[in-house]
Amino acid sequence: MVIVTEESDLPSITNPAIRSLVTLRFQQFALNAPASPNTSPGGYFIMVEGGDAISKIEQAAGFPILTSLFDNLPFGHPDFYPCTEILEEHRNDNTCIYEMVFIGNDDGAFTAIFVPDEEGIDADLLAMCRSFATPAMSTPP
Repeated sequence: MVIVTEESDLPSITNPAIRSLVTLRFQQFALNAPASPNTSPGGYFIMVEGGDAISKIEQAAGFPILTSLFDNLPFGHPDFYPCTEILEEHRNDNTCIYEMVFIGNDDGAFTAIFVPDEEGIDADLLAMCRSFATPAMSTPP
């Protein structure tokens, strides 16, 4: 798992498609809310990697991902619905990346989690993303 809080952290993202997407998000934040160079846009980005346990991802995020936040229903329950504000599927060539965005408060604090659809990623996390994601409006080149 890679956690990015500043633009200078971008080289630590080894997946080029995810790095491109997170770079785009930093550019979008800079356009909409100018800040000092190399500062966080008000939240952080988590890049899931093969072998990451869902418990560790949830610990880093600070909230459950595969359990409904308000009724504790687990993914797989017929009434489960994820607590993410955005869950998009980005497709580009032979890659698929899921982007989940969670808004933490009215000030816009956020956590964005990027999940590549590839072998080694937690099967339940991928199944949840595949079940609830909507196609992204645009994907960086």
